[in-house]
This record gives sequence, structure tokens and C-alpha cells, in this order.
Amino acid sequence: MNREYHKGRSSRLGREMEMLVFGHAGVPVLVFPTSGGRFYEFEDRGMIAAIAEKIDAGQLLVFCVDSVNAESWYNQQAPPRQRIARHMQYEDYLVHEVVPLVRQGNRDGRLLALGCSFGGYHAVNIALRHPEIFGGFVALSGAFDLTGFLDGYYDEDCYFHLPTHYLPNLADPWFLDRFRGNRFVLATGWDDPCLGQNRNLDRILSEKGIPHRFSVWDAPNSHDWPAWQRMVQQYL
Repeated sequence: MNREYHKGRSSRLGREMEMLVFGHAGVPVLVFPTSGGRFYEFEDRGMIAAIAEKIDAGQLLVFCVDSVNAESWYNQQAPPRQRIARHMQYEDYLVHEVVPLVRQGNRDGRLLALGCSFGGYHAVNIALRHPEIFGGFVALSGAFDLTGFLDGYYDEDCYFHLPTHYLPNLADPWFLDRFRGNRFVLATGWDDPCLGQNRNLDRILSEKGIPHRFSVWDAPNSHDWPAWQRMVQQYL
């Protein structure tokens, strides 16, 4: 399997960022780590091995990015306004620095965003906010309402980065038309602590008439890597 390591300074984040790329061709997939995870998490946790056949066959080209969660949502030492501002810088980094790198070697228009748990939030948010770039998301046991990370703080930027807040009020046909042509997958489990949030997002998507797949797995310990390995094999 082709495996590439990338490291470079991000002008938008003002720091070094790292990434792993797996594969040589196929549908590009941008993978977000979990809350405290790093760019190598997907490999270390057996997720790359779970889809290795598709990667080797040239069906998938996987880009595992790093996160700045510890500097944004999880940074209790920073004021909430600073946390959301750092998250917005991270989105700028992804859109203006990572996506061009993805497109250098792959022009497939079906770029997918993928994440487990907290990574599911990133996958859903960026795919909904940028449907002109992303052809969909696959969120495994995702968490989508992060108001608890802001200590009661709330402003317009918070609103526009919380999918369960902005999506119910979204009426712009530019977005809705693109959503209806994209591929959205939510997967969780009966014992998943994020089951309620997934059901809520499923309800919102249904009320907006946005086609999507919502699956609740009858599997024990569904909010963990062995379950996600089985899920990723089915949904990618």
C-alpha cells in the first residue's frame, strides 16, 4: 500500500501540521481523528487495515489529517470566544491548504469527510458548510451539539459551526440543492452515548428533505474501534 507522510507549516494556524495519505487512486476521503487523537490514529486503531483491500484496489485515497481540538474546543484555559476562533482557523486550514493538496493528485469530485466520535462532528460540519467541496460525509458515533464546550458562551460564529443549530433554519436553495445530490451517512449503536445526538440529526435531515442513511447497529460497545472497523468497511 502506498503510504505518504506530509509535514508543513500552516500559515492559517501558525504551526506545523502533519498528515498521512494512504493509497494511489480512488474516491478521496478526508479523515478526522477523535477528540484527543492525532493524524496517525486511523492507522494505529486498525481502521486503515479494515479498508486496505479497497485502498490497494485504487477505490479509496485516504487523507488522515491532524486536529487542533486541544487548542479549540477542549482548551479550557482559553476564553470560549478564542476557542471558536481557533476552530474557524482550523476550517480555513482544511479548505485552503489541505483540500488543494488533495486535489493535486486526485480530481474525483466525490470528496468525502469521515470521522468517529468527535471526528464525526468535524466531518458533518465541514461537509454541510462546504457542499461545493465535499460530496458527503460518513459519521460513525458522531457528536454534533458542542454547546457544552463553550461554558454558556454563544454568538453567531458558534451558531454557524453547530450543525444541529444552523441546519433546521437553513432555507438557501444553493445549499439544499447540493445536499440532495450528496451522500450522507450516520451510523451509531444502541448502546452508544451519542445515539440521541444521531437521532436528532437524522430527524433534522429528514425534516429538511435531505436524503441520507441512518443506521443503528445492534452491537455491544458500539462507541469503540472494533465496531467502527466493521462500520467503515460497510459505508466506504
